[in-house]
Amino acid sequence: MLLPRAGGAAGRASPPLAALSQVLRLERSRRTAIVFPLQKLERYLAPGTDTASFRLFQPGLAALQRAEALFRSDPGHPIDYVSSAVRMDHAPPPALPEVCFIGRSNVGKSSLIRALFSLAPEVEIRVSKTPGHTKKMNFFKVGKYFTLVDMPGYGYRAPQDFVEMVEAYLQERHNLKRTFLLVDGVVGLQKTDHIAVEMLEEFGIPYVMVLTKIDRASRGLLLKNVLEIQEFVKENTQGCFPQLFLVSSVEFSGVHLLRCFVAHVTGNLPTVEAS
Repeated sequence: MLLPRAGGAAGRASPPLAALSQVLRLERSRRTAIVFPLQKLERYLAPGTDTASFRLFQPGLAALQRAEALFRSDPGHPIDYVSSAVRMDHAPPPALPEVCFIGRSNVGKSSLIRALFSLAPEVEIRVSKTPGHTKKMNFFKVGKYFTLVDMPGYGYRAPQDFVEMVEAYLQERHNLKRTFLLVDGVVGLQKTDHIAVEMLEEFGIPYVMVLTKIDRASRGLLLKNVLEIQEFVKENTQGCFPQLFLVSSVEFSGVHLLRCFVAHVTGNLPTVEAS
């Protein structure tokens, strides 16, 4: 669950590798693994494996830095918790481009959003040890540029009105630019994830899959899940961006790239130079 910080944040230090300047101090292979974790897996694939979708979104350093600036708060660029809502008539006005994060309970959604906002000390993100703790749609405004929405988790301990809440949001939120569907990188796609995919496909919502907790998966297991999900996306979806995004909220792998993709889909990076 994400909540506004009640003061005392000014002196809070950013976690290691939360900023690109910290990542750039690493040796090259380690730096690439943090920024582009999917590319790290390429060397372990069998010859002839199609990796075209591994590099569809490959921004250069300048684009990554511009995206990071959006996620770094300062007095002229506040990042604020706006409100929470259980019904659409309680949601804030759809004034800015918007992205939402959705996934199974305990998929690591709040941990990932905390990592994305780690350079915004005025926003406190509390991560519950109890699955299904987020019961409402939580709205966060990133300056004058976009809004990020933390949706309730589905599956175990989901709110009773989860389906009604999420379906109404997806159908009525016309400023929604992309839905980020989080999938546990250790266990892969589950039955409840398939239901979420079917809902997004039915409504014609553009979305992207994000594999979380990659630091907890062995290389072999991660490769297996990546290849299976990419094949599923290729054969069974129309609205899903073909490239998967791999992230670790602990090691910050993939977090910088995901910030850049959020900035891109919300129209805040009109051109993305290749690295």
